[in-house]
Amino acid sequence: MRIGRYFLMISLCLLALGLVVGYMGSLVYLFPDFLKDGLGFIGLRSIHESASVFFILLGATGSVYYALDQLSPGSVWRAGAWVQLGLWVLALVGIFGSYFAGIYGGREYWSFPAHWALPIALAWALFIVVVVRSIRSIKGQWPVYVWMWLTGAVFFLVIFMENYFWVIPYFRQHLIGDMTVQWKVNGTLVGAWNQLVYGTAFYLADKISGNRKVGRDNLAFAMYFLGFFNMVFNWGHHVYTLPTADYVKHVGYAVSMTEWVIFIKIMWTWRKNMEVGRQRWFSFPYRFLLASDIWVAINLVHALFLSIPAVNVYLHGTHSIVAHAMGTTIGINSMVLMAAVFVFLGKGGSVYPKWMTGAFWAIQASLLVFWLSLNGAGIQKAIWQMAPNSDRGTFGEMMTDLGPWFWSFSCSGLFLMLCFLGLIMGLIRRMQPLANN
Repeated sequence: MRIGRYFLMISLCLLALGLVVGYMGSLVYLFPDFLKDGLGFIGLRSIHESASVFFILLGATGSVYYALDQLSPGSVWRAGAWVQLGLWVLALVGIFGSYFAGIYGGREYWSFPAHWALPIALAWALFIVVVVRSIRSIKGQWPVYVWMWLTGAVFFLVIFMENYFWVIPYFRQHLIGDMTVQWKVNGTLVGAWNQLVYGTAFYLADKISGNRKVGRDNLAFAMYFLGFFNMVFNWGHHVYTLPTADYVKHVGYAVSMTEWVIFIKIMWTWRKNMEVGRQRWFSFPYRFLLASDIWVAINLVHALFLSIPAVNVYLHGTHSIVAHAMGTTIGINSMVLMAAVFVFLGKGGSVYPKWMTGAFWAIQASLLVFWLSLNGAGIQKAIWQMAPNSDRGTFGEMMTDLGPWFWSFSCSGLFLMLCFLGLIMGLIRRMQPLANN
């Protein structure tokens, strides 16, 4: 599918950009003057964050288009999808051009000037239209992943618009309300695009296993509603440190704890997954899906601890939060989307050389070291910032003490970047021929 292919190819370019710039950003921790007179850490961080987020959004979009075209051939509205792609290209050129010119104007994770959000919003509105038109032609009961794509697409647009409430003077003039909205939005947006990514994972599980019950049984829908419930309400644990209403924090904590159900489900099915893995281990899509399952478990446990107020007050604002974001983005979203790329663009697991298998395992090992290093730095910083003033040194001394952790996550980040880039290049060299539609 030509339009889906272009979305996936651009998303891979964004992934490569995010990896390279992210590694460059890690060097600032080791060499504070690195690119100080150029982009600096602010520019590197902004480019890294935007490239990573857009990789997920465009990768999910391309995967959904491929899947919808396979579920109902010819149902994807090509003209609308091409206009959507054009709006995305316009936004990407404007946003990254602004960064390289040193022009900012947004908020955390959305650091670009606010006017570039308009083509993104228009592109996403078109995405919703294309998805709705396509799923209406699907006969019979809609599988769970169709519902996930629909709700994820709609909620993302609603929350994305909420993300720009700060341009309204009323919100900018009330600091606590402004911060509450921003922190709530950043948590809920992740839940929205996770619906798209996890829906894609369900679809791939159907396709790889050949068992269409995976996306249609009652348990799958139960897990979907639980995930939807979390997307809407669990943002409360993001605002523990703000003086907001207590019931908001209590609801957020209670909803966060329901994620234990997901964790128990993962553990319950683990042995079965391993049995299937012995038969399908040659398949790169299966490997990436199984890796995402492992990282879901790791990050879920991490998130549950971060959701406990007594823990959150220590770790909020430390590198442990960065570890959670990286574990989620790389360990879960990237693994699922790489599985999708291999399914939709690749030629099958048996044609790939052994070095690509080595690169896959190196990604998992280096990501684990990367994640542990950030958590180690976060815990050490938490101890420092909660210590009595008389017992702690300066901020600069604390950052110097974190040096071994920074060396560890920078070196592991280098291996992570190189292995991902190797897999991407290996896949591109072995892609399926371009279809004529």
